[in-house]
Amino acid sequence: MTADTLARLREDLTVAGFQVGAVDALWGSAAAEALFRGRLLPARRAIDRLRESDALTPAGILADLFVLGRSVSRDDAHRAAPRTGVDGLVDLGLVRATEESVVPLADLRPYEFTDALGAGQWWIRSDLGEAVLGRPLDEDHVLGIGGASTTLAGLAVPGAVDFVLDLGTGCGIQAMHAARHARRVVATDISARALEIARFNLDLNGIEGVELRHGSLYDPVAGERFDRIVSNPPFVITPRTEGVPRYEYRDGGRVGDALVRAVIQGAAEHLAPGGIAQLLGNWEYRADEDGLDRVRSWIEPLSLDAWVVERERQDAATYSETWIRDGGTLPGTAAFDRLYGAWLDDFADRGVQSVGLGYVLLRRPVGEPTLARYERLPDGGGASRVGLGEHLSACLIGHDWSAARDDEGVLAARLAYASDITEERHYWPGSDDPVVMTLVQGGGFARRIDLTTELAGLVGASDGDLALGAIVAALAEVLDVPEPAIRDSVLPRVRELLDDGMLVPVG
Repeated sequence: MTADTLARLREDLTVAGFQVGAVDALWGSAAAEALFRGRLLPARRAIDRLRESDALTPAGILADLFVLGRSVSRDDAHRAAPRTGVDGLVDLGLVRATEESVVPLADLRPYEFTDALGAGQWWIRSDLGEAVLGRPLDEDHVLGIGGASTTLAGLAVPGAVDFVLDLGTGCGIQAMHAARHARRVVATDISARALEIARFNLDLNGIEGVELRHGSLYDPVAGERFDRIVSNPPFVITPRTEGVPRYEYRDGGRVGDALVRAVIQGAAEHLAPGGIAQLLGNWEYRADEDGLDRVRSWIEPLSLDAWVVERERQDAATYSETWIRDGGTLPGTAAFDRLYGAWLDDFADRGVQSVGLGYVLLRRPVGEPTLARYERLPDGGGASRVGLGEHLSACLIGHDWSAARDDEGVLAARLAYASDITEERHYWPGSDDPVVMTLVQGGGFARRIDLTTELAGLVGASDGDLALGAIVAALAEVLDVPEPAIRDSVLPRVRELLDDGMLVPVG
C-alpha cells in the first residue's frame, strides 16, 4: 500500500460522489432499511435495474462492489476508479481480479457524522460481513461501523484536549473522531489485522496525529496518562468453551464481565487529573448480586467520579441468541443449538440471570470524588441519538457547579431552565387545577420528572433574571407557605435538575 495509490483512490471516491446520500439514493429508503437489517436483495435488485437501463453511475458500481459485495466487470471497476485502476485496487487489498471480473475482498463504504466541529464524511474499510460471505464470520473479523460505534462517538464529551487513548480501536473510527479534537491520539488493539485496517482508514481520509500500538488493553500505554480515554471494548460475554468462536472484535478472552471490569479499573491508572473515560459495556446480574451494584463495587475503590447508565437489560437466553446470531450462525441449525447450549451452561455455572448493557463515564477528579451515579433508563424511555455528548457535558457542568456550593450559594445564584425543556399538565375534566405536572426533556436521556406545585413554579420562573432565593420567597408568599418549608422542599430537587441538565446556572 503506497501513499500515492491511496491518494488516487481518495480522488476516485470523491469524483464518483461515493457519499452516504448518493448511495442511499441508488436504492431508496426501503432497501436502505433492509440493508441495515442485513438483507441485501432489495438493494441488489435496484442496482440491477440501473445496470439494465444503462444508468449505473460510478458511485453505483462502487456501492455494488464494496457495499453489496458483488463482483463487477473489469471495465466497470476501471470506470468507477480510473485513477486507481484495477491493479491499484488489488495492491490495496480491496479486490482480487480475474481476466474478466473484479471480486471484493473488503467492505468500503461512506460514513457521515456531525460533532461539535460540524458535519463530516469519511470512507471506512472493514471486513466483508456475513450477509455477503454467506457463512459465519472469521474469528479475526474486523468490524465496520455499527450501532455501538456511532453510540460511543455520539457520547463523547466535546472539547479540545491534548492526549486521547482509543482502547481497542478496531477499524479506527473512535480514533478518527478523537483526532478532530485532540493534539495527539494513541489507538491500541490486540488484533494486528485491526491495526492494519485502522491505518488504511486513517491514511485514506488524510487523518494525522494518531499513533497505532499493538497489545492487550493498557499494556501498550503503561505509565502514560490521558485527558480522554474512549473504548468500545470486546465486552461480549462469551463461554470459555471449546468450539465457541472467539471473535476478536467482541471477545476479550475473559470469563463473564471481567473484561469490562479490567477496562474500568485500568482507567484509574491512566487518566490525568480532570481526565474522562467513556466506554460501552455489559455487566452480569447474578442470583445474589444486582448488576449495577456489581459495577459500583468495581468503581468505588478507585476514587473516581462515576456515572453509569444502564440502557437495556436482557435475560440470559435473549443475550445468548443475540450474539450467536451476530456471528453469522443461523437459528434452527445444529450449530446454533450447540452454541446456544454452551452459552446457557456458562451463565448457569455462574448463576447469571440477565445482562445489563449501557454506558460508563469515569472522571479523575482534581479533589475528592463528588459524582456517584448508577441509574437505569426507564422502560419505554431512552435517549436522543443526537447531542448526547453535549448533554453529558452540560450535566457535568451542572453537577460540578452544584457540588461546589452550599444551599446559601445555590439560593444566591440565578438559574435558567434548559432550552429543550417543556412542561405537561393534565386536568380532570372541568377542573382549573392540574392533577399531574411533568417536566419533559426533549434531548439527552429524555427524562420525565414529576413536579410539585412549588417546583413547577420555581422552574417556570427560572429564566435567569432572578436569584433562586428571590423566587423561593415569592412562591412562599403566593402559596402562603413558610419560606423555610419551600426551601427544604425544592433545594434537593433543584440539585437533581442541575445534575440532569434541566436547569443550568447563569450567574
